Amino acid sequence: MEPIYLDNNATTPVAPEVVEAMLPYLTTKYGNASSVHSFGREAKVALEQAREQIAAFINCEPSELYFTSGGTESDNLAVLGTAYHYRGRRDHLVVGATEHHAVLEPAEYLHCDEGFALDILPVDGDGFASPDTLAELVTDKTALVSVMYANNETGTIQDIAALTKVTRETGVLFHTDAVQATGKITVDVKELGVDLLSLTGHKIYGPKGTGALFIRQGVKITPLFYGGSHEKKRRPGTENVAGAVGLAKALEIAGKRMEQDFATHTELANYFIDEVMKRIPDVHLNGPRTNRIPPTVNLSFTGIEGESILLSLDMEGIACSSGSACTSGATEPSHVLIAMGKKSVDAQGAIRFSMGRSTTKEQLDYVLEKLPPIIQRLREMSPMYGR
Repeated sequence: MEPIYLDNNATTPVAPEVVEAMLPYLTTKYGNASSVHSFGREAKVALEQAREQIAAFINCEPSELYFTSGGTESDNLAVLGTAYHYRGRRDHLVVGATEHHAVLEPAEYLHCDEGFALDILPVDGDGFASPDTLAELVTDKTALVSVMYANNETGTIQDIAALTKVTRETGVLFHTDAVQATGKITVDVKELGVDLLSLTGHKIYGPKGTGALFIRQGVKITPLFYGGSHEKKRRPGTENVAGAVGLAKALEIAGKRMEQDFATHTELANYFIDEVMKRIPDVHLNGPRTNRIPPTVNLSFTGIEGESILLSLDMEGIACSSGSACTSGATEPSHVLIAMGKKSVDAQGAIRFSMGRSTTKEQLDYVLEKLPPIIQRLREMSPMYGR
């Protein structure tokens, strides 16, 4: 059996069609998009065509889309940039309890080092936030609310439109991290009602180091970087033309495949969840069975450490993760699972299996063959299990 990759939420391989689209801008069409000569104009045309394609995909105007280096920068620019613009007038933030660290850490920095008030929006046992609770937290001093569209660890899909209805009524800006949602489910900024939205390429078979931030027309933010007029001075620095072209191509492909991929991954995920629970006792699904990005399956194996499971699976040629790749090596249980009310011992034993376009039932059957004896062996060694 060839190695099996079930860590697609961490990153995906770049699709051959994406590589082909990018290649000219890495070789012969290498001009700087800010240059006025023919090489620069050629690059500029490609950059703006990519901007138009991506804008159409999320239903915004091209002028509302700004290229960044990826999801983390987009999140930081949204949170910090908005807060700095409103500092002294609106010094309060609300962020979801299960956000990616690219949102949580800048919010915590603003709270601890810059004096902003910060409220954490709680979630229920499946990871859903309540609009009623959000309404209780928002005040006339709130600058920004940030809640992730689809969670990177559990796949939980938030009802963003219901949450933004609260902020629209109070005039508060709303940001959503749509890194795991874009290209997997419909992302329409007008239907969602968001003011800022982050996305990236490498979760959907595009290049790493390329992302974008939607900023609704009229929304003011303070830039984090200075040194050029690129991206209307909101994100200076020579644009990654090849990356932008690759991101646009990846989204084009994702749009054509979205419906079929969603159905295929739903079928595979349901099969895998059912079979794991049939074959292994004391296993819990983290997150909802529905209203979830289907390729994401997060399971807790009671009584053992997730890292031990990961290493054992890796020895069998199976790659998955114990949570966000951005916290790899962390010994603390997942903050996402703790926020959902999971016990620390169960959160420590959580494994995220995230499927992709190449995932097959045969691969999952191989995992189902190898996983039960691994869990049994580790539980026999564990002082935590059965005590």
